[in-house]
Amino acid sequence: MRQIDPDFLALPMRRLADAALQRARDLGAEHADFRFERVRAETLHLSDALPEGSADADDLGYAVRVVKNGTWGFAAGIELTAEAAARVAEQAIEVAVVSAPVNREPVELAPEPVHSEVTWVSAYDVDPFEVPMRDKVALLAAWSEGLLRNPRVDHVQASLMQVKEQKFYADAAGASITQQRVRVHPQFEATRTEDGRFESMRTLAPPVGRGYEYLTGTGWDFPGELALIPEHLAEKLAAPSVEAGRYDLVIDPSNLWLTIHESVGHATELDRALGYEAAYAGTSFATFDQLGSLEYGSRAMNVVGDRTAEHGLATIGYDDEGVAARRFDIVSGGVLTGFQLDRRMALLKGLGSSNGCAFADSPGHPPIQRMANVSLLPDPEGPSTEGLISGVERGIYVVGDKSWSIDMQRYNFQFTAQRFYRIENGRLAGQVRDVAYQATTTDFWRSMAAVGGPGTYVLGGAFNCGKGQPGQVAPVSHGCPSALFRDVRVLNTLRESGT
Repeated sequence: MRQIDPDFLALPMRRLADAALQRARDLGAEHADFRFERVRAETLHLSDALPEGSADADDLGYAVRVVKNGTWGFAAGIELTAEAAARVAEQAIEVAVVSAPVNREPVELAPEPVHSEVTWVSAYDVDPFEVPMRDKVALLAAWSEGLLRNPRVDHVQASLMQVKEQKFYADAAGASITQQRVRVHPQFEATRTEDGRFESMRTLAPPVGRGYEYLTGTGWDFPGELALIPEHLAEKLAAPSVEAGRYDLVIDPSNLWLTIHESVGHATELDRALGYEAAYAGTSFATFDQLGSLEYGSRAMNVVGDRTAEHGLATIGYDDEGVAARRFDIVSGGVLTGFQLDRRMALLKGLGSSNGCAFADSPGHPPIQRMANVSLLPDPEGPSTEGLISGVERGIYVVGDKSWSIDMQRYNFQFTAQRFYRIENGRLAGQVRDVAYQATTTDFWRSMAAVGGPGTYVLGGAFNCGKGQPGQVAPVSHGCPSALFRDVRVLNTLRESGT
């Protein structure tokens, strides 16, 4: 089992926490918490098998958050002395005092059991930061060269993103939590120009909460997927343009995860639904008064938020308010049954306790309500992807994510993909191109006629979900099976764009 790095544990975070929390108590804070973080991020880029650039960032610091006279206060620092930590606590109190006259809603937090002297480490085998840079470059270069040897590929872009996040959380109630998690995202994209047309094809391998073992045999067959890229790319170049109309869609998890993220994940963040998150990408059509009654989708739709999913990008032991990770219902049998919560939102709407959705992306930012791993559950006895396709007379099979657009209410949307295949009489009949599917959120999910079985389930996701002002980014995964949607509007993007 992985252990938290000794060099992180050797930092004076407990001494700083004691000084900051005591000073906040002395100044009359109703609540005070302290968060010490080190976030290391490394990114490699190769172009045509040659190194193009790299970045290595190491962010270390701490933050103090308080509630004073029912008002938030926050401050952050980097000086690792008890005196400096106490000053940061004083600054957080000062922010609360200055803000109090314009605060119309006293801040109260839902109760949470005190988790004292606990540790949590994510599920990974090989720390990517312990692998020499030359080995990573050599592996990406070798795989890129393999693609370039194929005459159907002109250029290859390769990248590898790696993050190690270490946190220590303590609060005035007695919580003391130390955590460490690792995530990686390898990606390859091949391009070709032919007869004046340009096309690209990207790997489907999702980012994951794993270590470097993800690239060397555990969890994804990279050599196998890369070997198919030239064929997929050549077929895409030769494919006919789609005829716009209404089609049945079988959507692969490699595409559906993003539709879930935009139309379900963001829409069911309670701060957004209540209008607190309005300036950055809007509010939500799924308002709180519809809890328990909104027909979000068909009866086949069962969605959970899960902070405990193995290898999930939003998987944690405890969130940034000291709340233990858990799994919870969001949509059950097609009906909206839950929202994603932090401690303030939970108490504000009388929902009991938080479900652990507070997160800050750095020691310089306060935690805000962020997405759990929001996932569509498979049918325990559901069909394979081939089985779903066999039930379609005229349709399209959608594979891989590409571009997307959704309105500020998370209601009207349009998505494209890496590949689209015609379905004729229950069989795949070659690729088509210039495809986008368009719908409203409720029309789309109500049209879901069937979901695949557990064998079709894949955990997709992204490193860079944006929210908040100042903006923060958060990693999040979305699991789903293949699924069948009936009578969905399909656009021809070439004709719709007028080109």
